[in-house]
Amino acid sequence: MRAFRVAYDGRPYHGFQRQPDVPTVEDALFDACRALGVCDDDEEPTDYAAAGRTDAGVSALAQTVAFDCPDWCTPRALNSELPGAVRAWAAADAPDDFHARHRPTRREYVYDLHAPSDGFDDDRARPAFDACRGEHDFHNLTPDETGTVRDLDASAERDGEFLVVTVRAGGFARQLVRRVVGLVAEVGHGECDRDRVERVLGPDPIDGPGGVASAPADPLVLWDVDYPEVGFTVDGDAAESAREVFGARYATRRAGAAVVGSIRDGLDDP
Repeated sequence: MRAFRVAYDGRPYHGFQRQPDVPTVEDALFDACRALGVCDDDEEPTDYAAAGRTDAGVSALAQTVAFDCPDWCTPRALNSELPGAVRAWAAADAPDDFHARHRPTRREYVYDLHAPSDGFDDDRARPAFDACRGEHDFHNLTPDETGTVRDLDASAERDGEFLVVTVRAGGFARQLVRRVVGLVAEVGHGECDRDRVERVLGPDPIDGPGGVASAPADPLVLWDVDYPEVGFTVDGDAAESAREVFGARYATRRAGAAVVGSIRDGLDDP
């Protein structure tokens, strides 16, 4: 049993988990394993499991997958068959009974909320984050009907035009992080008051137009998954490959943003 840290740019994919007829990160991983002979065609690796099922557009630094494989199946070997948007960069030998989904003690997500100070009030937003901390039944912040009671540790730090939101918990209900961010964004933009937060966290269901919409998926990253019994070793060559790949993707995105920004600024000219 080996565990792998996998980073990916989630924007080209319809989520992590395999789905029919659309590309997913898990499809890319399984295709790589089949190309390497780790598993047969139309099969998945033996005893395969993943730490989480990120939504369409959500990215990851430390998604963790584990399965039975030969010693030669390293991050570098996986990267030789993976697309550029998906990179393995660290690995660990794991106990035979290790399960990537059930064994984490903590998961951490980071969300870069675009919140320029001229239209967003940090002093209003922070108490809303504080209200979401601790154990609550988040039934109004997820489409799930079970597993809605969670114990969250949430924080936010200002970084220029962005509010960097970090949320940690043992596990997350679907869309919980994005809806927490969406709720706090409503407060920070002055679209609602603190009473709104208390109602959402209360026992009464809030459905339809009164519900909380999910914040966009693109700014969300699965940042860390903690397994105390497993020590990961960074594969230097694989990590360097990942830096080059994501560095190139970053440069492309920056160039695209510059073009859009110049168009915006040019609209002031006749």
